[in-house]
Amino acid sequence: VADYICRYPEVEYYYWPSSKMITCGPALSFVRRLLRRKIITLDSLEDSKLCRCLSTVDLIALGVGSTLGAGVYVLAGEVAKADSGPSIVLSFLIAALASVMAGLCYAEFGARVPKTGSAYLYTYVTVGELWAFITGWNLILSYVIGTSSVARAWSGTFDELLGKQIGYFFRTYFRMNYSGLAEYPDFFAVCLILLLAGLLSFGVKESAWVNKVFTAVNILVLLFVMISGFVKGDMNNWKKTEEFLINYTVYIENLSSPENVTSAFGVGGFMPYGFTGTLAGAATCFYAFIGFDCIATTGEEVKNPQKAIPIGIVTSLLVCFMAYFGVSAALTLMMPYYLIDEKSPLPVAFEYVGWGPAKYVVAVGSLCALSTSLLGSMFPLPRILFAMARDGLLFRFLAKVSKRQSPVAATLTAGCISALMAFLFDLKALVDMMSIGTLLAYSLVAACVLILRYQPSLNYEQPQYSTEKEALAGSERESTASDSQMSMLQGHSFSLLTLINPSSLPTEQSATMVSFLVGLLGFLVCGLSILTTYGINFLANLEPWSVGLLAALVVLLAIIILAIWRQPQSQQKVAFMVPFLPLLPSFSILVNVYLMVQLSGDTWVRFSIWMALGFFIYFAYGIRHSTEGRPREEDEDSLGGHPEDDDGCWGKSATPEKDPLRGLSENEHSSESAHFITSERTSEC
Repeated sequence: VADYICRYPEVEYYYWPSSKMITCGPALSFVRRLLRRKIITLDSLEDSKLCRCLSTVDLIALGVGSTLGAGVYVLAGEVAKADSGPSIVLSFLIAALASVMAGLCYAEFGARVPKTGSAYLYTYVTVGELWAFITGWNLILSYVIGTSSVARAWSGTFDELLGKQIGYFFRTYFRMNYSGLAEYPDFFAVCLILLLAGLLSFGVKESAWVNKVFTAVNILVLLFVMISGFVKGDMNNWKKTEEFLINYTVYIENLSSPENVTSAFGVGGFMPYGFTGTLAGAATCFYAFIGFDCIATTGEEVKNPQKAIPIGIVTSLLVCFMAYFGVSAALTLMMPYYLIDEKSPLPVAFEYVGWGPAKYVVAVGSLCALSTSLLGSMFPLPRILFAMARDGLLFRFLAKVSKRQSPVAATLTAGCISALMAFLFDLKALVDMMSIGTLLAYSLVAACVLILRYQPSLNYEQPQYSTEKEALAGSERESTASDSQMSMLQGHSFSLLTLINPSSLPTEQSATMVSFLVGLLGFLVCGLSILTTYGINFLANLEPWSVGLLAALVVLLAIIILAIWRQPQSQQKVAFMVPFLPLLPSFSILVNVYLMVQLSGDTWVRFSIWMALGFFIYFAYGIRHSTEGRPREEDEDSLGGHPEDDDGCWGKSATPEKDPLRGLSENEHSSESAHFITSERTSEC
């Protein structure tokens, strides 16, 4: 019903309680505002103030550089010691699978919608404005925390080189004894973030060149770590017994006897904290793969986004997984997991195996890697702010662009917010909050892929555009509005036969059915995740109600996935499409939601506060200033000109490419979100 209302806003709706006709106009108008979709047209693609100067190699380097940082040099040690032990390699594998599945969904949207905005834009054109704002607001949270945590990691590594003198000074004179806050305010990280924000304000071309140099150094250092770890490693570090760990606990706690003593470091072996600890570690390790989001935000700065973005995402994720797997294995082989230093694990590990001088090489390489990771974390944040501000959902001053064609206002604002987070909050708390925001965004993108691929408007060839035909189509729509609306309402009746044996081509009925099934799928996934997390003891004891509920949820999920698979897909091809539909996006949703449920209650409380702030901004400002609620002419005037007016780039009409979403017939309503047009005007620096 909501989908029908959005497509036909000119119709008035009524309900009849007690035989009295009462208009529902105001309520339905509000619902239409929440569910209105962004229309991607040729004009909106041309109206880009950013410069297309990045290549596919630039995107791969950007993705790898932004990812291979804190995940290897900080979180690997912290998670191995506290959650996973040697099974951190499996934690990275689980996190990588979730990221790869989400990355494939991003890759398809990157091929369809080559615009700045990443998951925020993808959600906007598929399921509507409210969900788009939720997605964008969560991405802002993820990128702010990513920038802050990497800056603190950079500061910690540099402090290690100086013998921890900086930390000792601030811990002595500026100690903060509050739960959730850092042990001491990190002034060094604040200065680092503000300096980087100033540098990024000058432009993307120079930043990409510097990033490629530091990424090359990063990869060389990681290769050195992996080779050294396998040479100096000891397999016995993966086979510590519980008895040994109990004796070690007695030793470090100065106890007199090992009787009735429980090991402080798990039960030993490859999974000292059990499979539950491995999964909890995976939820934190997921932070390590967030870098590919950076690639998805460059849609208006890449020369050939339809091909470059999918290639960049898939390649960078593959490279990053191999690096994380190898380095975490080398680290836990070189040094027992319970002795790993949480602040700077790799330099201390080389000290442990007797390669003292190597720690300086690793520390310098760590700074280079963390520098690229810091740049990659901060690079997409202003572009999300810029896209949301350009659409009117955030304050318009954030959409201002400098003469060098970079979003300077959004960049400086993002730097100030990230600096404040790095100044106050603890790294572990930051990482958990970032995980929950990013996992939610990934789940929404996977759901959007499912919904988009079953839309009926993607089946028909779109005739060549002409104003005369558009005017004729508009007059025909007006003259046949009543008949078409009545037939649409009649066509939305569902039956079990149409669900099991649908038509060969997508229809409005099948598309609505898929949207409903995707929503039901998300609801069941939440129930399954909660049951397997908080009811694990009941399942282990084979409680009848828990086993029955688990079986019912699994069977219902299988039925829903089968029902979605039975519906006809769009036959239109694009440069990249997610394989194994609907299984892969559905499994991506399952993994993402399950990892979200693994996070602590305190993380959810902090996340709820962040979302409450976001809803206040949206309902107080964004819903009234959205460009989708204003005429196009007014929107263009408010943006203040075209990219040709800026220095350094001149718009040139490119040869139109084949339209990957040429699926609309001329008689489709103009508000249909599938009006994605990839024939675009490019810019050259």
